[in-house]
Amino acid sequence: MKLPSQPLQMSYNYQVVVSRLIRSGEKTLGKTFHIPENERGIIFGLLAWFLEDEPVAEKMGIDLKKGILLSGPIGCGKTTLFRLMQSFPTQRKNFGIVSTRKVVSEFMQSGYEVLEKYSRGNFSQDARCARLYCFDDLGSETTSKYFGNDCNVMAEILLTRYDMFKEKGLLTHITTNLSATEIESQYGNRLRSRMREMFNLFGYDETSEDKRK
Repeated sequence: MKLPSQPLQMSYNYQVVVSRLIRSGEKTLGKTFHIPENERGIIFGLLAWFLEDEPVAEKMGIDLKKGILLSGPIGCGKTTLFRLMQSFPTQRKNFGIVSTRKVVSEFMQSGYEVLEKYSRGNFSQDARCARLYCFDDLGSETTSKYFGNDCNVMAEILLTRYDMFKEKGLLTHITTNLSATEIESQYGNRLRSRMREMFNLFGYDETSEDKRK
């Protein structure tokens, strides 16, 4: 995602916001945190989404009613970035981050009630009362069995959350190393098609540095 080429009307002072993000990153990581030039568009867009900055979001083609799918190579900082967004004092910081491997592990232990837990949570008439999740590292989990029955756990959860998104506006976030083609291969064309409606796509390119080094 690229920064807009034209000056923007902004609801926030992004110099101040980015400075806060950098300080939070250094505190979280325990080392110098900087934003490479080729990642600034992603950072700027995510900040606009979490701050609900409508003028900036509109200019960048970001739909504030959709969730975020953040893709990129291993180690580029996808999970860390979501954790940093939880530090901003906005209503949108209230989401849980859960590994897809953990979700599948729970399913293997507890069965189909886990699908309900992560699909609908404590959903009430108000969509804001539902549990908003960031499913971390989609694709790292495997198809699981419960009493011999095969189940593509994350596909089932995301398909139900799609229904809730259409009916009630329930949002979902995802991080993944998979390409669009790999997502379709692992989860099917039906889910891939629905994911286009559910998510704003933010993608690191292959040149993004490994933040774990």
